[in-house]
Amino acid sequence: MDEMNETYKRRLRRFAQAVGVYPVSCEILAAGRSDEQWLDAVLAGGAPIVQLRDKRSSDRRLLEKARYFRRQTRRAGALFLVNDRLDIALLAGADGVHLGQKDLPAEEVRRIAPEMLIGVSCNTEEQARDLGRLARQGRLAASYYNIGPIYPTATKEGLAEFIGPEAIARFSRHLDLPFTVMGGIKFDHIPELVALGARRIAVVTAISQAADMEAETARWMEEIAGRTEDARK
Repeated sequence: MDEMNETYKRRLRRFAQAVGVYPVSCEILAAGRSDEQWLDAVLAGGAPIVQLRDKRSSDRRLLEKARYFRRQTRRAGALFLVNDRLDIALLAGADGVHLGQKDLPAEEVRRIAPEMLIGVSCNTEEQARDLGRLARQGRLAASYYNIGPIYPTATKEGLAEFIGPEAIARFSRHLDLPFTVMGGIKFDHIPELVALGARRIAVVTAISQAADMEAETARWMEEIAGRTEDARK
């Protein structure tokens, strides 16, 4: 257990220190390119964290992808998370899993995978407030949370409304935990989001539909890092 705890601490420290774009895969929105091609491009562009999100592949194909992601992210020194699927994340040796509000409860996942990063989506301020309450009670299982959708987006099924960038301040006041932002974010949104405190910006189509995904990833990394440095001065 001590070794697992040390692994978790290292992963959480790396996540908290990461600044930049957090690409999330979606093969059907990648202009005919495979998740493997997408991954190689975003890693070459310098992404510090990536997430495999695939709700269509068979379990065997998804595991095959996840193992490829693990090999490549390990070589690149990037963190690797799997969307929804704890079983795939465990079998592939991923650094973590990201959970939506309808997925497994974070506290149950923590019992099974004490060494893993666990991300939790927060689509309402009440959900962020609940995480804050668990933190004060010493029962918080999540490692980080996502605030979104910030802007209108077609990639999040079941979420008809966007919450706006002002939600960053409202949500983050409830707990001191690393967070990501996601949902309809475009390059031109970066200055506003960084000024509001965002340091890890998760995107799907902004990268996956770019003609040159590597160059686009690098462009996002440079802009977010530069804006973050300016905000610290």
